Amino acid sequence: MPTPHDGPPNAVATAGKRWRLRRLADAQGFFSMVAIDQRPPIFATLARAHGIAPEAVPFDEVVAAKRALAAAFAGQASAMLVDPNWGYPAAADLLNPAAGLVMTLEDHRTTVDRRSSAIADWSVEKIRALGGDAVKLLAWYHPRASAAVREHQQAFVQQVGEDCARCDTPFVLELLLYPLAGDDADAYREDTAKRADEVLQSVEAFAHARYQVDLFKLESPMPAEQVPDPDGPGGDTCQHTYRALNASCGGRPWVMLSAGASAEAFERVVRHAARAGAAGFLAGRALWSDGLALWPDRAAVAQHLGTVGLARLRHLRALMAREGRPWHPPAWLPAVQGEGAFARGR
Repeated sequence: MPTPHDGPPNAVATAGKRWRLRRLADAQGFFSMVAIDQRPPIFATLARAHGIAPEAVPFDEVVAAKRALAAAFAGQASAMLVDPNWGYPAAADLLNPAAGLVMTLEDHRTTVDRRSSAIADWSVEKIRALGGDAVKLLAWYHPRASAAVREHQQAFVQQVGEDCARCDTPFVLELLLYPLAGDDADAYREDTAKRADEVLQSVEAFAHARYQVDLFKLESPMPAEQVPDPDGPGGDTCQHTYRALNASCGGRPWVMLSAGASAEAFERVVRHAARAGAAGFLAGRALWSDGLALWPDRAAVAQHLGTVGLARLRHLRALMAREGRPWHPPAWLPAVQGEGAFARGR
């Protein structure tokens, strides 16, 4: 009987994927990546700053905000995650060529029942042609959603995985649970009623070899603000859940996302994740949301990001280096060792 984890234990099966995935990590093999691909959360922050509706925020204003984020973090992150419509135009000339570039593919707008689609006129091929080292896809998923919704999400993820494989480009899959109908439907706030077993079920489903995921970007299996200190009361029980999250990945590397958690809560989350086997983090708002909230005072934003924001990034990177599990590509170019086409000079 096939299992969800049929196939190679590590999905990074080609030299091209391994090379590009390595570009996302630091020299020690840890992922300390920063996300500036957020759209609705940034639209909302800028709208509050100007007293206007989110849809009325000008394109140039969004680009300016994302440029401030890139200017602060691009020199210190092992990789940057940007969206193609606002983030890439904002950050292209600021990105560190020695670090990785991840580009997001999903449209931030979904249907009422959270069916995902790609950004118009964007594809894996286009991201690869633009120089992206990896493609990130956020898929909203809930094990108790209707069969039609689950099948749509599964088919969409599988197609992107196949496109990434054809382009020899790493596939970074982000999974987020969401409230079902009748609950809080805020699309970009962590579901505080989520159940850990449903988070684990979702990850395990997409660890199947047919989705060809190379790196998982995962949420905390329990609401971030409820995660205890791993060395304090309740820490051992919580740690067991994070170890289960690690097991649900089927041997694939994974990183933690911040999902709008506070900096303090996200530190606790990262400590649990590191001890469970995570290879790093891909964080956004936990690093910069309170700094960006100072908009439109751009000088104040830059000062906050360059001090408080960078200090958070460095702290998390050091924490992960102490307690995490570095990612190392398996069997680097075995043909070079003497038996394959490279060794024969072909």
